[in-house]
Amino acid sequence: MGTTQPHTDTPQRGRHSHHDAPDTAADFAALATMPDGPDKRQLQEGVVTAWLPMAHRLARKFRNRGESLEDLEQVAALALVKSVERYDPRRGNAFETFAIPTIYGELKRHFRDNMWEVHVPRRVQDLRNRVRASLRELELTCSGRSPTVAELAGHAGLSEEDTLAGLEALQCFHSLSLDAPVAASEDGGGADGGHDGAIRLVDTLSADESGYDHVVDREAVRSSLCQLPERDQKILYLRFFGEMTQSQIARRLGVSQMHVSRLLAAACRRVREEVEERDDGSGGETERAGPMAA
Repeated sequence: MGTTQPHTDTPQRGRHSHHDAPDTAADFAALATMPDGPDKRQLQEGVVTAWLPMAHRLARKFRNRGESLEDLEQVAALALVKSVERYDPRRGNAFETFAIPTIYGELKRHFRDNMWEVHVPRRVQDLRNRVRASLRELELTCSGRSPTVAELAGHAGLSEEDTLAGLEALQCFHSLSLDAPVAASEDGGGADGGHDGAIRLVDTLSADESGYDHVVDREAVRSSLCQLPERDQKILYLRFFGEMTQSQIARRLGVSQMHVSRLLAAACRRVREEVEERDDGSGGETERAGPMAA
């Protein structure tokens, strides 16, 4: 899958200090008012190209997990295209705060839907692919029965031992359904193969506590927020806690909406980078008082 390149007449964009966070606020403002057509697609392509380094950087965070970096970058690029198409600057959020969760979500979904549930050596993955192909071909000629291990081995050109390893690997690719029965209930339900009366896997799991994630997220950014200049803390507070739009914040502070948009993007980027550095093992800084310290 290739990445669409911008037209050569796409105007040069100014950039923030961070190398992969271009200043495209004016482009997004224009896109929000443009009708569908070649001009809008051309501008969207230019914006995608400008933000592509950020998408690739996010993809690299998932490397060394059994998937090629090229495939991960393609997934991230597709998610970036979706983000550019769906982003509406009039809602007041910086593009980064909209795009990054979208890209991360698509990358995680890619691993969930397409990757192995457990680590499997590359040789075993190859055995699995050969056995699976032979299994499909032989099922067409075995008159409704499953082929034997010997038949599979002969068709795939493998030893029976390698064929068994490939068959075992087939079971590692997909996770067990949460509706799968794991035990029969005390009244014996489910013994006939049905799920009625059986204890399902989902019944053995605890309920999802979304509040825990909220606490973790708040604690992760607390120290970084407290290191921001007081003006940036105030803008973030008004935007995310006061639920004010960028235009309302601009009027309150006596600056332009575009300036507020850039300050929001820069503050969010700084917080994100500091959190990521701590995740990589770097230490944090001492907190200081400010609007976000509570």
